[in-house]
Parts: sequence; structure tokens; C-alpha cells
Amino acid sequence: MRKGKYILDLNDLQYKVIKLPWRRKFLHLFFWLSGTILISFIYGTVFENIFGSPKEMKLQQEVENMKLQFSLTGRQFDNSMIIINSLKLSDDSRYRPVLNMEIIPESFRNPGFGGIERFRDLNGYINSDLMKSYRIRVEEIRNMVKVQEESFNTIGEKANEWIREMEYLPRISPVNVIFRRGDGLTFREIHPIFGTSRWHHGQDFSTPYGTEVFATGSGKVIAAGWNDGGFGNYVVIDHGYGFQTTYGHLSSIKVSKGTDIKRGDLVGLSGSSGSSLGPHLHYQIDLYGRHENPLYYFSDDLTEDEYFEMIQTLSSKTKFR
Repeated sequence: MRKGKYILDLNDLQYKVIKLPWRRKFLHLFFWLSGTILISFIYGTVFENIFGSPKEMKLQQEVENMKLQFSLTGRQFDNSMIIINSLKLSDDSRYRPVLNMEIIPESFRNPGFGGIERFRDLNGYINSDLMKSYRIRVEEIRNMVKVQEESFNTIGEKANEWIREMEYLPRISPVNVIFRRGDGLTFREIHPIFGTSRWHHGQDFSTPYGTEVFATGSGKVIAAGWNDGGFGNYVVIDHGYGFQTTYGHLSSIKVSKGTDIKRGDLVGLSGSSGSSLGPHLHYQIDLYGRHENPLYYFSDDLTEDEYFEMIQTLSSKTKFR
């Protein structure tokens, strides 16, 4: 059945098709299209004003995501600064004071960054100020990390040198600390052999004949043999850093000139060679040619067992170097 509009004709009681002129049809179509367009425009305008366009919504979501990323990055910056400040505290209050090193000035650790055009490439963005502030923090952290890395490298080198220095300096007793000590660094009005007044430039240890004598620090043997100046059989070790030690009146020498030696190594046996009235060890420390009191360079509060345990430990370390 053909679609159309019908009207009842009362004269012959039949439905007849209403045929509209083409102008009315055109007007109907025009008004229908105009109304549709108007309603669509109004709906679209109201929707965009309330919710925004899809493109704007997408951009807004991206902005919110960027803000979240900046917030997370800010927390990471804060955590990084906590770690850096912890390292700085250890640097300033532990390592450098122990190693007698100067503290790094704060102005050098964080010099600041000037210039209004330094970050001009970040101008014109929605969050330009925020991005510039984060860029500055990145530069600050990068500089502080670089300074701290260089500082730790310097501390490491200084620590290695300090460890070496502690190994080479004469820091232990040359013989068991239980042996009685005789004359130390003192002026003798009457020398027991020569009968004249003269200085005694070391520390005497009253030891039995053949007592083991150990190197008090690492170094190089620069003299080993007979000494005509009264020491008899003697050994001299150069420890570096201006230090030399002398071991006199030995009955036997266990090292030779030019030998590299470690602390705790056996250098000889005590005796009474040279100008001596009885078996003992003359031990002498010289610092840049100046005589030092050996008693200032070791502790005598060890027991006999502790002393030889220390020597054994030192000797075992020497073997595995």
C-alpha cells in the first residue's frame, strides 16, 4: 500500500489521497532540516560548554597525567636529596675529619643557577614555571652528585694512602712487651762503657740472648750488617714518610739490605754485639733525622699471648699478599 496522507470525503464516503503542492513540500523539508540543524547546534554548544569537546577533553587528560608525573618526579627528587644529604653528612662529619681533610664549602656543592633566559626553551607552555623549577632541581642534583662523586674518589685515594701509611709506620713493640725496658731516650751523664756523658737515642729492652726481634712497620731494609759506631750487628729499616728504625746489638741478622719487609717479619735475634755489657735490644726511631721516643709509638698493655697472636696474624697476612 502506497504511503501518503488521506482524508475522508463525506460526499462519497471514501478516503482520498491529499496531494500537497511541491512548494509546500519544499517548505516542510526546509523547516524540518532547519529545525534539525538548530537542535543539533544547540545540543552541541551546550554539551561543549558543560563537558568540553573530545579534543579538549583528551588534552585536559594529558595535562592531568603530566601533573601526576611531575608530582611523582618531585617525590623522587625529594628522596634523592635525602640520600645526597646523608652522603654529605658522612663526608663532612666522618670521613674528612678522620682523614684530616678540609670540608667542601656549601657554595661549591650547590653554586646556584642564574640567568632569566637559561630555560627559554620552556617558555609558552601551560606549566612553564613548574617545568623550569624542576629543571633547576635536576641541575642542582646533578651538580651535587658530581661533587659528591669526586669527593668520594678523593677520600678513597686518601684512605688508601692512610691505610698504607698506618701499615708502614713503626706501631708495635719490636720484642715481647713483657721484657723489662732499660734506658730510653735520655742523657747519660756517665756511659756504662765509655765512661763519658752522652745521649742515649733509643729504647733498650732487657731480653735474653736469642730473643726474636720483629719489624715494627713495613718498609725496606737499608742497612744489615756490622756497625762500627757501637751497635754491632744491626738492621735499619726505612719506612717512608720520614721514618727509620734501628735494631742494634743483634746476635743474628735474618734479613739483607734491599729486602722489602712487612710489619711483624723477623729481622734478627737479640744479643750483645758491639758496645754492650749484656744481651739486650737497642731500638731506635728517627723521624726526618730527629730522634723520637719509641715508647710513644706502641702500647704495652698486651699480654704475652696477645703479642705473639698479633705477630702471627701479621705474618700470615704477609704470606698471602
